[in-house]
Amino acid sequence: MNRKILFFGYRLLLTLGFPFLLVFVLFRGFRNQNYFTHSGERFGFLPFRSTIPGGIWLHAVSVGEVILAIGLIRQLKKKLPGLPVYVSCATLAGRAMAEQRLKKETSLIFYAPFDYPWMIRNVLRKLRPSTLIILETEIWPNLWREAKRFGMTLFVVNGRISDRAYPRYQSWRWAFQSVLKLPDRIMVQSQRDAERYQSLGAVDPLNIGNLKYDFSPPGPVPPEIASWAGGRRIFIAASTMPPDEVDTVIAAYRMMPEGTRMILAPRKPELFEEAASKLQEAGIDFVLRTEMSHDAPVLLLNTIGELASTFALDSVVFMGGSIVTWGGHNVLEPAFFGRSILTGPHMQNFAEIDAEFRAADAFRYVHNAEELGESATVLLKNPGEMGQRARALAESKRGSTQKALEVIRTRAPLTHRPFRFVFQMLSHVWSLGVALDRKFTRPRKLSRPVISVGGLAMGGVGKTPFILWLSGKLAAQGIRVGILTRGYQRKEKIPVAYAPGEQPPVELTGDEAQLYLQAGTAWVGIGADRYLTSKLIEKDVDVFLLDDGFQHWRLQRDLDIVLIDPLDPYAGGGVFPAGFLRESFQALERADIVVRPVKRAIHPPPPGIYSAFCGIGNPASFRFTLEQCGIELTEFRVFPDHHHYLPGDLAGMGAPILTTSKDSVKLPIGAPPIRVVQMEIQIPNEEEILERVGKIIELS
Repeated sequence: MNRKILFFGYRLLLTLGFPFLLVFVLFRGFRNQNYFTHSGERFGFLPFRSTIPGGIWLHAVSVGEVILAIGLIRQLKKKLPGLPVYVSCATLAGRAMAEQRLKKETSLIFYAPFDYPWMIRNVLRKLRPSTLIILETEIWPNLWREAKRFGMTLFVVNGRISDRAYPRYQSWRWAFQSVLKLPDRIMVQSQRDAERYQSLGAVDPLNIGNLKYDFSPPGPVPPEIASWAGGRRIFIAASTMPPDEVDTVIAAYRMMPEGTRMILAPRKPELFEEAASKLQEAGIDFVLRTEMSHDAPVLLLNTIGELASTFALDSVVFMGGSIVTWGGHNVLEPAFFGRSILTGPHMQNFAEIDAEFRAADAFRYVHNAEELGESATVLLKNPGEMGQRARALAESKRGSTQKALEVIRTRAPLTHRPFRFVFQMLSHVWSLGVALDRKFTRPRKLSRPVISVGGLAMGGVGKTPFILWLSGKLAAQGIRVGILTRGYQRKEKIPVAYAPGEQPPVELTGDEAQLYLQAGTAWVGIGADRYLTSKLIEKDVDVFLLDDGFQHWRLQRDLDIVLIDPLDPYAGGGVFPAGFLRESFQALERADIVVRPVKRAIHPPPPGIYSAFCGIGNPASFRFTLEQCGIELTEFRVFPDHHHYLPGDLAGMGAPILTTSKDSVKLPIGAPPIRVVQMEIQIPNEEEILERVGKIIELS
């Protein structure tokens, strides 16, 4: 079927079903008031204006996917520091788990929008991501299509199609084959999953193994639970499912020796109350995890996110969802701790893991309460080597996260560009224009040596703090410095010049020149024509620093210093407009010195909760610096580079508020109290730069 017709029909169905969606939302909300919390996010309304472009949006539908995402996100943050990562969930439990485990690892956690184009577009306009990662089996046609239309790279990671779902997918193959061609890469758990995806229309799915083998422990056992266990070997009934798995567990527990301690952990929050009622009906003394009001042999774990940590206790684990026909749950977490594992025969959701563990005798099947009680009793007395085999098998399968990460790093553009193929064509036109401009421009020589400081990327590489550093070093040696800068977005058009320490209005200078003057280490000439501007101060200086001069062909320079941003050296992955490079990397052959400076905060604010904003070329670097200082941001507003602030721009921001020095000179009258985070720059090759600059000045 034609893809356009297919999507038109799907959207028509969604439109007709919108009233029913509203009824569903109200029904869920009245059943559980928490469903109304952040409900606007489900309709595409995110709680901020915009954020740093080029981030990664990772969709983890519920608890299992969130746990799966932890290792992948941590590795992404290590490989791509400063890159924002956003996590969306669909369930209350998934959101709670993400808030608990990923709060410090991500820039935003939110509910995924319903699969309506206008809702998805609103989210994309706010996030401006470059990459969308879908964990496991979440096929939402409009989400996938709008992501591709927005110019994003789309990945499915740890994809699987269960035995129960596969027949349904096959019957709708005519619809899925168009959708499954949209991802740039589908990475699946097993060869069987690869074959199933391919049979449904996916292009060359890649078997990277199961990310769940890369499970990492969430942290130590909560002290209250450790105290309750008291060093005993306990029985854990994990992720039990309806209709009657709790009944089976209770019957099995009655068969165990008196005094046996058990942790009962239903799979979903809505099952907690039912489990408590069944324990009461059975006359079993128990205590709720949220109360721990008295000592009891049974602990009902009515919290989200703590189950995995309890596997560190000396225990025998029954993994639920497997005696009922649900299809089983992940046994890799208890295997990581070397626990003896019992499971029912219905493990079709994890068929490959099930086959491998059975072949290695790394867990044991039970079919009913009697077998569960007998096996648990034996293993509580003598666990044997089954747990050791489980751990060895789990360890041997690790490494899928790294495989996924390499695919993402090599194929994700790390910039959002709708209609990317058009921009790639236009980048060739841009490069040709730059080459012609350079070829036919005749540079003019100044009466003083010229040190150019520039970059390949458009803004945000640290030119301003570098010039402040260099002018300060030269001034300390008694060298008179003049800085030539364009004065971007200033109101005055004719060239002007100011002595060190003068403080004219920012409207006459622009923000960067204002910072140079405040430093008091150099004369500052401001104007688009740097040659004419230099004449205003040449008698007062010994050397010129040419601000943003690598592509300024109109002046001869004696030394070209080029800065590369260490957080984003590829500047979006291409020459403008496909990326943010002004020239290709071959242009670095013209540079005399290449510097990868590191920025850090001077006297940073104490760790805590803040909001922040900036209008600079590379907002990600500012956010990264704040995070390195232990600052947790409730909001981070991003404005265009050189933005002149209006009173309404900062409305609604919660105190305390942080910003940069560059932004602080443009704040409106009546702005709320704002703390300026002063930055300094660290230069890896400082001695080489100062030595070469000094020689040039001496020779002049």
